[in-house]
This record gives sequence, structure tokens and C-alpha cells, in this order.
Amino acid sequence: MHKYNAHGATDVTGFGLLGHAQNLAANQKNEVAFVIHNLPIIAKMAAVAKACGNMFQLGQGLSAETSGGLLIALPREQAAAYCKDIEKQEGYQAWIIGIVEKGSRTARIIDKPRIIEVPAKDKEGELW
Repeated sequence: MHKYNAHGATDVTGFGLLGHAQNLAANQKNEVAFVIHNLPIIAKMAAVAKACGNMFQLGQGLSAETSGGLLIALPREQAAAYCKDIEKQEGYQAWIIGIVEKGSRTARIIDKPRIIEVPAKDKEGELW
């Protein structure tokens, strides 16, 4: 993260992606807003969430993951290179999920975000 000049980061666990993005935005020096366009979700879970009546608000970024990924704020011009480097070095894909813009230290998910279906590991017997 240092190599790519990360501004901040948090794990995505008990507050869901949106909750953690809101916490991260609220603690920035500058008045910014995080706008999320893409939602990485474990493969097939969007359909499961829909079938369950959206009771966990997965598509709204409020589902309380217990072992999520990292949400990292990077300079726009370095984000794509960071994602490529992570995949090359770690073997896991990373995504640019949104943008940072001038705002009031909040985060939001756009209407109809793109759902990125994250596949399970290829190792037999392991989900992640």
C-alpha cells in the first residue's frame, strides 16, 4: 500500500462495505465523499440475498461480513497498477470499486451498482 501512496485503509468486517467506507470518509483530513460503483460479492450470494428478501441488505453494502477484504483509498492514477500488482504477487484479484470526490465526509453506493461475482478459491475444501 505504501508503494502506491495509499491515503487510508480499513478491513471490511462487521459494518459491511458501506459502513466501513462511511467510517473511513468521516476520518479523512479533507472533506471528501466515497462514491461506490461496484460491489464485490461472493459468487451466487446476490441471488441468495434476493431470495431471502434482502434481509441483510447485501446489495446496499450493509451486510455484516465477518471476513471481508480491505477497502483502500489510493490516488486515482495508481489504483489500477495496485490492483494488477496484488493479483500478480498474491494471486487474488482486486477491484476499483468507486471514486473519492469532494464532499461532506460520507459514503454512498450509486443506484444499481455493478455486482462483481467473486469466485471461490480453486483449492478443494476451501472457500477462501
